This record gives sequence, C-alpha cells and structure tokens, in this order.
Amino acid sequence: MDLEAVRTFVAVAEAGQFQKAATDLSITQQAVSKRIATLERTLGVRLFTRAPRGAELTIDGQAFLPHARELLRVAERAGASVRPGRRPLRVDVIASRVAPSALMRGFHQAHPEIDLDVVMLFDVETAVGAIRSGAIDASFRAVAMPGHPLPEDVESVRVLDEPHQLLTGPAHALAGARSVTVAQLTGHRIWMPGIAPGTEWGAYYDDLVAEFGLTIEVTGPNFGSDALLDTVADTPALATLTTARTRLVWPAGHGLRRIPVTDPTPVYPHSLLWHRDNPHPALAALRAHLAATTAGQDAAGTWAPGWVTPR
Repeated sequence: MDLEAVRTFVAVAEAGQFQKAATDLSITQQAVSKRIATLERTLGVRLFTRAPRGAELTIDGQAFLPHARELLRVAERAGASVRPGRRPLRVDVIASRVAPSALMRGFHQAHPEIDLDVVMLFDVETAVGAIRSGAIDASFRAVAMPGHPLPEDVESVRVLDEPHQLLTGPAHALAGARSVTVAQLTGHRIWMPGIAPGTEWGAYYDDLVAEFGLTIEVTGPNFGSDALLDTVADTPALATLTTARTRLVWPAGHGLRRIPVTDPTPVYPHSLLWHRDNPHPALAALRAHLAATTAGQDAAGTWAPGWVTPR
C-alpha cells in the first residue's frame, strides 16, 4: 500500500477538501485526486463522495480512517528507529568483564543522554561483518589478524594498550613476587583455555609465545572464568594471564595473586572499529570521549605484536 496515498487520504479527511489538502501537502489538486483514486482501486471501495462543501467520507472511508492514521504512526516510528541520532548507538564490547565494557560504562556515565545498545560478538570477522552490514556501529578489537587486513571501508583507531598480569594461586612459585619479568615466565605453565584458534586474541597469544618462548596451554573445556580461577587457586603448577582492567571476583579463600608483568610489559591493544560512512552522531562523541580518557599512555617498555597498527 502506497504510504503517500494513505497520507493524502488522511489529509483530505482532515481538511474536508481536495484543494485544502493539496495546499497542506504542497502538491497540486490533480496529484491529490490521482493518489486518492489509486488508493480506492487498491482497496476496492470508494473513500469519498463529492459534496457542495467539499469531500465527505463514505462509510468505508470512515472505517479506514483510524487504520490509516495508525499506518502513518507506525511508519514514522519505523523511520525514527533507524534515523541517525534517533536510534541507540550499537557497540560490540566482546565480553562483559573486559576493558571495552568498562570503557563503554565510562562513556555512558559521561553521556547519559545517549542511548546505547551494548552487544557481545565473538571474533573480529563477525564484528567487521556486522559493522559493514550496519548491524552495529562500532566494535572494540585488536584490529585484524595477520593476513586478514581490515576492509577499506572500515576505519580503526588504537584506544587502549592494556598491560598484562600473571594470576597465580597462593602456592605458586611466583606468588610472592611484586612483579615478574617476561623472562621469568619461561618454563612455567600458563593455562588459558579460553583462547580460540582463528580469533584475533588467539593470534595475539601465538605471537607472544613465539616472541618470548612461553608455554601457554589451551587444553580442556572452557567453563568460564569462575572455573579457571578455581583451578588456578588449587593448582600450584598452573598460572594464567589476565589483563589489568579485566574484572575478576573470587572467594576470599582462593588467595589469588595478580602480579604485573614487566621488562617488557605485554599489552593487549584495543582499537575501536567503525564504518567509514556511518553517520550516527553519537559515534563521533564516543571517539572523542575515548581520545580524551585514554590519552597520554606511555608505550615505553611495552610489547605488542608487530602486526598491530601502531598509535
């Protein structure tokens, strides 16, 4: 059904005259007549009868009028739901406990007037596809993997280099250290069952192992962070790597230690990705917020894979 014809029908019904409706719609009276005639053919009924004082609704026209108004209201709501600045900004943060989620919480606190939809997609390929299709407006990622450059229509900017920490149980050989060097980690078993092959974080840790000769084990099912913490707390021979802003909560009896890794400090490089032609005004506000709140980080003494886009 032609919405412009429906809009014209409502205008005539409210004005009571074809000429007045034409003036209100800024079209000719002939165009109004054609639209009404087209709508009547579509519905198979007469909607108006000519009267000395203008146009009067037929019984069918009276029955159709409330539905026509509802059609126009639904059409307006549908358009508003995707109109830039009227719909929520949709951002992928990967997971709820990691740094991007905290960055978006900070953005929401600074800009409570901006509506947000926060989603959690799996890997960079899925995120890039969602950016290009318009399913999301932005995503936090470690950019692309080696051999998988970002498409030309997807932009990125480095927003946060997040330092790594060693997480151990109380009986681990390094549990008492105030910090550990990367070299000290050599020979220790680092268990990270959440690393999935083919992901950008999998590529990151592959490069970390190759660069420093670490032993990272991904064996066993991934039952989530709670099960990982339970195992590390009870197993003196195991440790795991986490990042400084990852939120982890464990029972007091676990006695877990978070120990900074230094010399150099491996950093996980978070970038914001978005489509070059995305017009959502809140996207610019998000980029400005991230630039202001994560600026001034000192990259001296840190390490990130060579394939990661520099600052």
